[in-house]
Amino acid sequence: MDTLKLEILTPNGQIFDDEAISVTLPGEEGEFGVLAHHSSLTTLLEAGVVDIEKTDKSVESILINWGVVQVDEEKVIVLVEGAVAIRGENEGAVADALEEAKELINSIADSNPAIASVSARIESAAKRLI
Repeated sequence: MDTLKLEILTPNGQIFDDEAISVTLPGEEGEFGVLAHHSSLTTLLEAGVVDIEKTDKSVESILINWGVVQVDEEKVIVLVEGAVAIRGENEGAVADALEEAKELINSIADSNPAIASVSARIESAAKRLI
């Protein structure tokens, strides 16, 4: 199974750094997926959910507000202004992550018409984790 190296960086530090099977990103021109050996590209990202299929076949979701992604055949680097990982070992941790995600969404609510879609994705991701 081919994998790619994925890094997600914020001004506050790294939020993800691991191998992945695939990653789905909220691009400026629509959502797109990246697999290992993808053609090189650099593009802007809009507010949305980054879905990461990890090597154990689980899916991790990370909410971002905006940023840029650089893709090459072996590595994906995502630079974002704000991000919240929707993950946790228990319901309390997931609830805390959801609260942080809602705060991030509210901070950009006036600038993006797709906020309702993102909010629905957050709730869907939370249901998978609980």
